[in-house]
Amino acid sequence: MTTFDARPQAAIGSRPPGWLSSVLVDGHAGEFDAVFPFHQRIEPSCVATARRFVDQTLTAWGVMEVAFDAQLVVSELVTNAMRHGGGVAQLRLLSHGAELACVVADHSHTVPVTAAPDVFSEFGRGLRLVDALCSAWGWLSPSGSRKLVWAVLVG
Repeated sequence: MTTFDARPQAAIGSRPPGWLSSVLVDGHAGEFDAVFPFHQRIEPSCVATARRFVDQTLTAWGVMEVAFDAQLVVSELVTNAMRHGGGVAQLRLLSHGAELACVVADHSHTVPVTAAPDVFSEFGRGLRLVDALCSAWGWLSPSGSRKLVWAVLVG
């Protein structure tokens, strides 16, 4: 799906699914859980590093059918964290049944907002892409210092 209106049922800014909430908020361990810390770097190579992490992790988990979409989603979330969130702190991938969650932690409490760019805008389409590819996405701030932006893909 490449059109921005492909998933009008996606829950923007909603609560995470129950299984994801129990991992992110309650601290329960996930069966398939991989974390990549960025150590507060803000540079363009962070996006390429994140895409490689997604590819390597999903290959190890045997979940390659959503790898391309997951790389696109992670690219957008990491870029937004660098551009609007004070830098990307961490990327986390969690798999539960047919669902894959991509979670990016940044250093801001600013709520992500889907922009309405005009046809000539160079920026502002990333969250629309996330919305088109994911069954749900949103954000939360479980601890005082970080915001988590999450997106769930169904494989």
